[in-house]
Formats: sequence, structure tokens, C-alpha cells
Amino acid sequence: MYAVVGCNECGNLWLLRDPRTNDSARCSRCGKTHRTAKLKRLFESDDRAAAREARSALLAKKRGDSEAFAAVDHVAELERAVEEAGIDDREYLEESGLDADAVFEAGSGSDGGSSRTRKETVREAVRKVDVPTESKIVAHATENGVTEDAARNLLEKLVRNGDVSESRGRYRLL
Repeated sequence: MYAVVGCNECGNLWLLRDPRTNDSARCSRCGKTHRTAKLKRLFESDDRAAAREARSALLAKKRGDSEAFAAVDHVAELERAVEEAGIDDREYLEESGLDADAVFEAGSGSDGGSSRTRKETVREAVRKVDVPTESKIVAHATENGVTEDAARNLLEKLVRNGDVSESRGRYRLL
């Protein structure tokens, strides 16, 4: 069972699920706690969609928009219309003058290139270099597209976060 109830403090209307089993309810707008037994039920139904529709009608009436509300489809119909509205990604890209296939291919990483993050590149450098010193790690990372400053900063962050340890100038993954 669903009931549309209202706050006597701020006038907010909300749905209350199974008001017989709850001792109290809190207004979502002002936070006032109400005893559910004392709340006036403006509408009751076993159907949640019907209760939502009733709440919408009450809000429209409260704002003086009953005629406009009556001209609008049921909430479920509006939700369905929203889902069907608009254009898909391919159509949007093509209308913008872009090659949709190229954009999708670039996004999927199917060009054979690497889509590693800078952090992953630095971690890989720590793992792969023969003597993992800061200079060799940074050099390996810069060869793979990470700027020198970013590589140094990321290595420092990895150490601070406990992902990498440093001892006597040598680094290792933990």
C-alpha cells in the first residue's frame, strides 16, 4: 500500500510506503518527524504508479496548474517518451561532422595501441627496468608517453600510498 501524505510544517507531499507498518515518517524537505497515524492520507493505493500520479496531480493543483497537468500524459507515458527522445551517439557524431566509426574505434582501443594510464606506465617501469632507480624509471616512463615531471610525481605518490617502496635509491612494487 502507498499513501500520499503531506507535511503540516512545510507543505511537502511525498509517498509513504505501507503507512500501517511505520510508526513515524520524516519529511524530506524540512526534516520534521511525523507520527504516521496522525498524517492525513490524501490518496491511497496498492499501485505505486497510481500513487505517484496522484501526488503529481496534487502538486499541480497546489500550484494552480491543474489544466496543464490534465493535458499531459500519464507519468509512465512521459518516461517512455523521454527514453525514445533524442538521437543516438552515431547520428550525433555524424551530424557533427565526425567519422563515427573512427571515434568508436579510438574509444575501444582496437587500434592495437596501449590505453594504459600514466600511473600504470610508471608502475610498469618500476617492474621492467633492470635497476629500478628514479632516473631509470622516469626515463622508461617518458619513452612511453609520460612527461618527466608527471613520472616523478606519480612515482612519489606511489611511494606515499604504499604501492611502491624505496630503499637506498631503488624502488620495487609492493
